[in-house]
Amino acid sequence: MDLNKILSIAGRPGLYKHIAQSKNSAVVESLEDGKRSSAFVTEQMSSLNDISVFTTGDDIKLEDVFKKFFEKTEGKKAISHNVPANELKAFFKESIPEYDQDRVYVSDIKKMIKWYNLLIDADILEFNDEEEKKDIKEDFKEETKEKKSDK
Repeated sequence: MDLNKILSIAGRPGLYKHIAQSKNSAVVESLEDGKRSSAFVTEQMSSLNDISVFTTGDDIKLEDVFKKFFEKTEGKKAISHNVPANELKAFFKESIPEYDQDRVYVSDIKKMIKWYNLLIDADILEFNDEEEKKDIKEDFKEETKEKKSDK
């Protein structure tokens, strides 16, 4: 999963996929309705890959939060972001027990759950185990060696 091209734009609801870059703006596509628009350099854009969550220890990347949601929900959508605050906190606490309850607000939890559900709907989230990644790398290395030896 590559969250580098998925953007959150301040003042705009939802998430956007980065399509192209021009001199003064970026062309983005809404994950909700697929409409394309321009996001100007004066707007605050954040890649989901650059966002992390406060914990009692080291901060964790948003990708890891989504992975824990994915494991908890077995790859399905999470609870609605419109449920009462105590349900949102309970879901988040079950998923990320070490999160810093003083610095992570309900509005943050709501946003993360909404984003997670958007990414599930858009079929963007996919997680490979570390072992699978190693196997893929090893297979690639073997294929490369075979191609070189054939020459």
